[in-house]
Amino acid sequence: MKVLVTGGGGFLGSRIVSNLLEEGQAVVAYQRSDHPEMRQMGVDVRQGSLNDKDILTMALTGCDAVIHTAAKAGVWGPRSEYFKTNVDGTRTLLEAMEAASVTKLVHCSSPSVVFNGQSFEGADESLPYGSNWLCPYPESKAVAEQMVLDWSREGRGKVIALRPHLIWGVGDPHLFPDVIRRSLAGRLRIIGDGRNRVDSTRVENAAIAHLLALKNLDNANAVNRPYFISQGDPPPIWDWINDMLRRVNVPVLRKRVPLSVAYAFAYLSEAAWRVMNRGSIPPMTRFVAVQLAKSHWFSIEAARKQLGYRPEAFPTEEGMELYARAWLDENT
Repeated sequence: MKVLVTGGGGFLGSRIVSNLLEEGQAVVAYQRSDHPEMRQMGVDVRQGSLNDKDILTMALTGCDAVIHTAAKAGVWGPRSEYFKTNVDGTRTLLEAMEAASVTKLVHCSSPSVVFNGQSFEGADESLPYGSNWLCPYPESKAVAEQMVLDWSREGRGKVIALRPHLIWGVGDPHLFPDVIRRSLAGRLRIIGDGRNRVDSTRVENAAIAHLLALKNLDNANAVNRPYFISQGDPPPIWDWINDMLRRVNVPVLRKRVPLSVAYAFAYLSEAAWRVMNRGSIPPMTRFVAVQLAKSHWFSIEAARKQLGYRPEAFPTEEGMELYARAWLDENT
């Protein structure tokens, strides 16, 4: 099989590419920047934008399937930029797939597509799409997920959408680095009562989930639907964060801020950043405040049953220790 991976040079995408190569699959990595080391591994690296149908179509020629991980992520920025990449780019990908006669797609979505400002505890995929988004990323991912699933349900292809929650692991460029940096600078506080439980997904498990989805695209019982993906053992998020801080010898968090205070501060911060037209991210946003204060963990029984997903393959404790060692090696 020949598989095109969008965002193949990214944190998750590169893991997926490596796993595909280990299985003996031919891989085309489609991304904005070149990765010479991937070429040396035998990957056909193609550079281009998700919004360039002609380049995408050429890259897709001869491919059997697509794993779509490329996206604009974040909690702040113009809505138009998120929709250009996550919605328009995904639409262009579908058009290019049709032009190249490729009908199989694994779409990397996000649990935030069901965000509505409330807590979720053990909820499943029957949840409706969200509302009151607070930032454009979850809204754009929800529109994109609905688009690819509608495309599949119309009989134009076969699609499985995955919703991995808080991907982390060795090489993580965002989650733990940001937590550690903010903690060292004294700019992070426990928001809420500190007991809220939150899902996370070790990157190795997230990558395996995408390969399992790829193998199930011919399974009529598995396609045309989304799946929540996680470690399956949601801890209180602030205990989890403090666990990592201890492992990397950073003082743990003890100071707390009520959600109402954090939300008000975020509202004022967002307003100030808009007035000053600042390109950086505000010190707090409403979306982040809510996410850090409320529980959001989901059932992964559908992924276990339909895809054969087993997060026990790469357990949380082992991943935490590996990440801490890597961070200490790099920073001490």
